[in-house]
Amino acid sequence: MARADRPVGDRQTVTLRRLGFLTIGLFDPAQPRGGHETTLQLIELGERLGFDSAWVRQRHLQFGISSPATVLAAASQRTSRISLGTAVIPLGAENPLRLAEDLATVDVLSGGRLNPGFSTGTPMHFDDYKEALYPGTWRDEDLSYARLLRFRGFVRGDQVSSFTGREGIEDYSERVEPFAAGLAERLWYGAGSTRSARWAGANGFHLLTSSVVQSENGVTDFGAVQRAQIDAYREARGEGGRVSQGLVVIPTDSATAAQVERYRSYAASRAHRVGVPQGPRGMLFAADLVGPSAEIASRLHDDPAFQAVDEVAFALPFSFEHDDYVQLLTDIAASLAPLLGWSPQL
Repeated sequence: MARADRPVGDRQTVTLRRLGFLTIGLFDPAQPRGGHETTLQLIELGERLGFDSAWVRQRHLQFGISSPATVLAAASQRTSRISLGTAVIPLGAENPLRLAEDLATVDVLSGGRLNPGFSTGTPMHFDDYKEALYPGTWRDEDLSYARLLRFRGFVRGDQVSSFTGREGIEDYSERVEPFAAGLAERLWYGAGSTRSARWAGANGFHLLTSSVVQSENGVTDFGAVQRAQIDAYREARGEGGRVSQGLVVIPTDSATAAQVERYRSYAASRAHRVGVPQGPRGMLFAADLVGPSAEIASRLHDDPAFQAVDEVAFALPFSFEHDDYVQLLTDIAASLAPLLGWSPQL
């Protein structure tokens, strides 16, 4: 039976083909270099452990990665195999043409390993900085899906300039340079609703689905809602689309007693959100999965959304220490992922 056709709740064993992780890259505002360096070290560690992909979040005006293109450019020079992704870049805060130049450059530097993910619409806290970003013109900005289609056209090589040829000793191109062959086919969309998942599929993007989705039709079971969105995406996309699931998993196999206590306290502090729609859009949060790898693997195999994917980008919790992240990545690669059918491609 094709994975997209499995009924919700079918416990057929999933074979995980691609293993990834996601980090926010927090840093101390008084010493920002340290946090960026440890993020790069985590990506290097992920490659050594056999992870197939490493993803970074983008956070504007916070103490996390504000420039994923810059961070991933650095990561591309410290790794050779692992795919590098963004999950996600809010496109409403970007100039699509300039971003196309930046990401095409990173893709060229990485040897074609970049997998950029995006969101559209109004970025978080946009009203607080829109005048700084688009002074006097923010009302004129199109923050819709069309902005992402325009970006894709730029990286695909569509004409952007009416002038091409030589002027003096300088040569000019009509398209964004450098041209990164294949990048337009490696673009992802971070969807949280059935509407956005269906749009991503119909328009040929890959799908990033995370630990936050929008409740729909009164359904508050996270796994059922996420599975319905994945099915809608696959129906709209047809063949060729990839879906990556990004839950928070916290294996404790090699954790110290102090780490286990801290991890469980972290999950308990967030448990009140599970199953309860939050905010005006009724957002649902997945439960954090904490415990031995065997226990987490069993819960994942029972998850209807996990049953519909064959790749993941497990999200690292925001506020842990570097040693915690090392332990988590090591246990995910060495203990959890093999129970999900994954083996490293080293």
